[in-house]
Amino acid sequence: MHIHILGICGTFMGGIAQIAKQLGHEVSGTDNNIYPPMSTQLEAMDVRLMTGYQKEHLELLKPDLVIIGNALSRGNPAVEYVLNQGICYLSGPQWLSEAVLRDRWVLAVAGTHGKTTTASMLAWILEYNGYSPGFLIGGIPLNFTQSARLGESDFFVIEADEYDTAFFDKRSKFVHYHPNTVVLNNLEYDHADIFPDLEAIKRQFHHLVRIVPEQGLIIAPSNEDEISAVLAQGCWTAVERSSIEGTSEWNAILLHPDGSEFMVALKGENEASVSWNLTGLHNISNALSAIAAARNVGITVANSTAALNRFKNVKRRMEVIYQKNGVTVYDDFAHHPTAIQTTLTGLRKKVGDEPIIAVVELASNSMKQGIHQSTLGPSLQEANIGLIYRSPGMQWDMTALEQADDQLYIMDSIEEILAALAASVEGTCHILIMSNGHFEGLYGRIKRQLGAD
Repeated sequence: MHIHILGICGTFMGGIAQIAKQLGHEVSGTDNNIYPPMSTQLEAMDVRLMTGYQKEHLELLKPDLVIIGNALSRGNPAVEYVLNQGICYLSGPQWLSEAVLRDRWVLAVAGTHGKTTTASMLAWILEYNGYSPGFLIGGIPLNFTQSARLGESDFFVIEADEYDTAFFDKRSKFVHYHPNTVVLNNLEYDHADIFPDLEAIKRQFHHLVRIVPEQGLIIAPSNEDEISAVLAQGCWTAVERSSIEGTSEWNAILLHPDGSEFMVALKGENEASVSWNLTGLHNISNALSAIAAARNVGITVANSTAALNRFKNVKRRMEVIYQKNGVTVYDDFAHHPTAIQTTLTGLRKKVGDEPIIAVVELASNSMKQGIHQSTLGPSLQEANIGLIYRSPGMQWDMTALEQADDQLYIMDSIEEILAALAASVEGTCHILIMSNGHFEGLYGRIKRQLGAD
């Protein structure tokens, strides 16, 4: 079968392409922007990539099936051609459900923050212990060479996104996956372009909870009130809770304040410890969830911690992209005030009093609309200097943010950011770049300015 994918370079749709190719299908795809690392992964698998959504691409290729990404809508020339010609089409989640997940033990990781990291941890735990899982993750786990694969066993790990499925299916993606094991990391308001308020998101999470089998398992932190509220709406599945320095069934005991070492306790009994390169309480919480999910499919705590001791994190999650002459530059995906704060807190505990410069791009729809403007400033308190990029499309006045904190500066261009960094970097320094976008090539320009080899 020839499958053509509209929106192929997104992390999810690119993963769909990789799995379809591994199933033996001929795969092609179009996107407005063809860019690495996804384009590199797909081209290496002999996936034909085409720029733009012209109907001529479909006329030329004559695919048997078109998978339509959720970024596309009515009025798109390719979508209109598919509808007019009566070409068979599906959403990515529906295709994945029908073609791959139907007979698999699905382990789904949902939540506002930490999905990619937790799913990567879980996939690696299964891989390390010989389970050879399939997975589809919204990033590139550094323990693997790709973001998605079919796998060789009954187990499949998926990052379960609450975003809508397609223009013709406004349910959240994750309701298609029919998971046996579910991690609910946390729940905050996000995706303001899709959901009018937090209650609408909670409703979608409730829909997910409703389809988890009685014999399945739900894993959730004990201190997440919104998750507890979702579960209180109705839950027919066993729930295991986790905590840090608490009393939950799953509990982490800090062995180092930055989170680089901790003990895992189960029902009050110390089981095994983790010593890794990651920092931050949020990553410990992610790890507990992954360990609990792995135990649900038969992996002991000791074997899970052994895997996590060798976990390499995910590309663009506190990834060190430059380190020389006392200056370290990190690339991180944080784009919500909660994620910004937890990332900075973890880094501060790791580096002590050494200066931190936070550079933030507000690339998500929620941040551009100013949904979280009241919490953005406080989320940067652990940084010595905060540089916030006022990117095109910003829909709120950022002046008050700068006036409220003399360590925060609003930047109107990449050149301004580079000039501010040049004036601020002296001796030992940590530059933390946080964005879920591409930041207009800032990463490479910073490295060149610092004199990268």
